[in-house]
Amino acid sequence: MRLTFTIQRFNPEVDSTPHPQEIRLDVGRGMTVLDALIRIKNECDGSVALRYSCRSAICGSCAMTINGSEKLACRTSLRKELERHGHIAVAPLRNLPVIKDLVVDMTSFWGKIHDVHPWLVPAVRPSPTHARGHANPQFHNVDACIMCGACVAACTVHEVSKGFVGPAALAKADRFLSDPRESPSATRARLSMLQDEHGIWDCTRCNFCVEVCPKDVKPMEAIIRLRRASLEQGLTQAGGARHILGFTELIEHQGRLNEAIMPLKVVGFAPRALLHILPLGMKMLRKGKIPNPFGHAFPGLSHIRALIQRIRRATPQA
Repeated sequence: MRLTFTIQRFNPEVDSTPHPQEIRLDVGRGMTVLDALIRIKNECDGSVALRYSCRSAICGSCAMTINGSEKLACRTSLRKELERHGHIAVAPLRNLPVIKDLVVDMTSFWGKIHDVHPWLVPAVRPSPTHARGHANPQFHNVDACIMCGACVAACTVHEVSKGFVGPAALAKADRFLSDPRESPSATRARLSMLQDEHGIWDCTRCNFCVEVCPKDVKPMEAIIRLRRASLEQGLTQAGGARHILGFTELIEHQGRLNEAIMPLKVVGFAPRALLHILPLGMKMLRKGKIPNPFGHAFPGLSHIRALIQRIRRATPQA
């Protein structure tokens, strides 16, 4: 079968912008996208740049954008891609600088991995209580990450904010948080570092990192675990933490979300922040978004409060 491959080409030394190139190739049954690209380089155009190594979905080197989605070329079937999309289009990973064609610069990716301190900080004398509390540690498969960068390329936050730590680095941080050998003080320091801008509270939970991960690491779930651990440690000053606590408090006391009070829960009583959200409050008032403070109590409020209290009792405290 003869297929037409559309490859995004870009050589920053000679090109001002990326451009597509169509190459036709005879392919056989059972071939992967990587098989085809290697043949294109060897038989059609030796100037095509791509990165690969193990060819077994272990090293993560061949991650690229295939038909608009981040995938490992070595495990992506040509036949399935053709059946689903009707064509084969390949491009480099998004959100990372292109060195040439399908090869991206991973320097920023590795820098963010380093920034989360991806090493164990053991306690000098492990506490027996601490050890018993982690008798059966759950790593939630985060240690399966192969550092391919697909999740960062798919991340909608990283697309608009290059400073965001990113799903891969945060999943790595969660892996050490779950390690019973980690010292409690190191755990708190690790979580404290992630409270700043571009940390765990910047994730919008779009779930794209989970969808594209070739190893089922589920980075977004790791970020949620980091947020829960932060709240258990009493790290509640970040806007995202105040949003969660304020939301829960409003539901518990009023049985519904009070959209007038919610912004105040997030920004607190900082004068500059209050002035910033004042126009929003006026618009909400005009649109009828502010509940009547003298209205009737929300029906079933006692049941909602009982449910929240039951969850709190069932949640282990740090």
